[in-house]
Amino acid sequence: MTSASSQYTAKDIQILEGLEAVRRRPGMYIGDTGARGLHHLVYEVVDNAIDEAMAGWCSKINVIIHADNHISVEDNGRGIPIDVHPQTGRPAAEVVLTTLHAGGKFDHKSYQVSGGLHGVGVSVVNALSEWLNLTVWRDAREWRQVYGRGKPLTELCCGEPVEKNGTLIEFFPDSEIFEEILFSWDTLAGRFREMAFLNPGLAIELRDDVAGKEKTFCYEGGISSFVEYLNRGKNTLYKPPILVSGKREGVTVEIGIQYNDSYIERVFAFANLINTTEGGTHVSGFRTALTRAINESARRNKILKEKDPNLTGDDLKEGLTSVISVKLPEPQFEGQTKTKLGNGEIKGIVDSIFYDGLMAEIDERPDILKPVVEKAIRARLAREAAKKARELVRRKTALAGLDLPGKLADCSSRNPEECEIFIVEGDSAGGSAKQGRDRNFQAILPLRGKILNVEKARVDKALDNNEIRTIIQALGAGVGDDFNVMNIRYHRVFIMTDADVDGSHIRTLLLTLFYRFMPQLIEKGHLYIAQPPLYRAQAGKEINYCYSEKELKVLQDGAKGKKLSLQRYKGLGEMNPEQLWETTMDPATRTCKRVEIDDVVSTEEYFSILMGDKVEPRREFIEAHAREVRNLDV
Repeated sequence: MTSASSQYTAKDIQILEGLEAVRRRPGMYIGDTGARGLHHLVYEVVDNAIDEAMAGWCSKINVIIHADNHISVEDNGRGIPIDVHPQTGRPAAEVVLTTLHAGGKFDHKSYQVSGGLHGVGVSVVNALSEWLNLTVWRDAREWRQVYGRGKPLTELCCGEPVEKNGTLIEFFPDSEIFEEILFSWDTLAGRFREMAFLNPGLAIELRDDVAGKEKTFCYEGGISSFVEYLNRGKNTLYKPPILVSGKREGVTVEIGIQYNDSYIERVFAFANLINTTEGGTHVSGFRTALTRAINESARRNKILKEKDPNLTGDDLKEGLTSVISVKLPEPQFEGQTKTKLGNGEIKGIVDSIFYDGLMAEIDERPDILKPVVEKAIRARLAREAAKKARELVRRKTALAGLDLPGKLADCSSRNPEECEIFIVEGDSAGGSAKQGRDRNFQAILPLRGKILNVEKARVDKALDNNEIRTIIQALGAGVGDDFNVMNIRYHRVFIMTDADVDGSHIRTLLLTLFYRFMPQLIEKGHLYIAQPPLYRAQAGKEINYCYSEKELKVLQDGAKGKKLSLQRYKGLGEMNPEQLWETTMDPATRTCKRVEIDDVVSTEEYFSILMGDKVEPRREFIEAHAREVRNLDV
């Protein structure tokens, strides 16, 4: 018998040359090979141009989604160096495109500040592209080189004389790597809007030849304009936003804040233009300075009396919209995804700069302080009421013996990892779902009517709503500040509504509830949208279900000459239990969409506009996106 050790020897150890490691394990470099990873390729190329802009060499970036879905990114920076690299003997541009961890961002000579510090960016794009064309305008000449799946297909060739500088990279993602090559205008536009806000005066032009759209993002007002943009669907407490900036120990700090009359806090923090969604030391420094400055000013101006307790950071969150941007030479990000800044010294720097700047602004603008302090005091009272309301909900459910509402048809399994719950619109659909489900692991929760719009309500008011209280009890993980995703009773939560106006509204109300009061449900990948079919098509004994108008058309085109009997499902209740199970609930055959957030700023904007108080921004949004609506039965 051959031993295991003799079967595993030195010859079994593979060394992946060049960029082959990227092609074998693309997820390690771009996250995944779905839509998120596909768009990440564009960001990597654009980030190089952004670095040129931050260094003061680039003022315009043009991004085009071409008709065949290839991407081109052109900037007017210095152009990638084309002289021979001393260590490799190859042109520097070729080294950058074919070698991981090669770039001009490590010694801080070419770039004092950079977002792409790992040096894997454009080489990864090259490795994962079917083809990539490089054009450089530098030293009064045009230089070109062609690549295929990461390998140079031509030498770097010198062309015609030119009078401009810059770089043009065109690439076509490799269909052997990516599940689907389809770029989203909204996804790219959201990212480029952020970058333009954070780089005042930089123009980023996005053109989509597929959809026939074109827009230039350029904001001279920078972070102040960013805050105004975020608050455009809100009633603000003062105008314009407070803007504080300063530089200390090589660190540049810019912070914009403006309060509105909503109940939601929105803090967007960036380190070297990277959206640090989990916060970090820069956010900690900001919060400490905000609380200290407001309390000291409120005491000095007698808005807070001697007997009044100090305002806490939680009191000051309600209605706060802020953008924090720090630029530093050596950022330390916690985790591979760069979502939390860890540099300890940044907390004190941000605290000091923002405290001094905010105190000066409050002194110069007497309209700021009083409405902010009064709102914070109301927020404190509301939080105390919400705490009592949550405790009351917990006591009621504890008295019932189980944390379960009466209308819930629970599953028999008690293992959350294998359990799922369908939140269903109406008793009729709920009845079909209860009969059609697999009782072992599927629970059904029918809702009666529409829930409260929590975009316009605090937690204490939301807990007065019976349907919301029922959802909280069923999920078993709390709500608001008390929500803990580790306690959730079902690892898959499905929203299942009709494909009509009412169904769409109910779905949006539920999404607002989960996004505002149970965000971890989305962040950890537990929330799904069920996709019931629109049509049942029968030709003879053959039955097909169509989930879109496009699928129906394909079926009709293929069934010419046959008699096709069509049934249009206007509601879930029109399906019998077997049909609902087969099409929408059976894990083996169903189609569903997991709710994910690719762009936090755009997501905030959508909820604020669609569910907020102001009518005009909502009308503008609906008019702009009306043509994109599909399968809506009025």
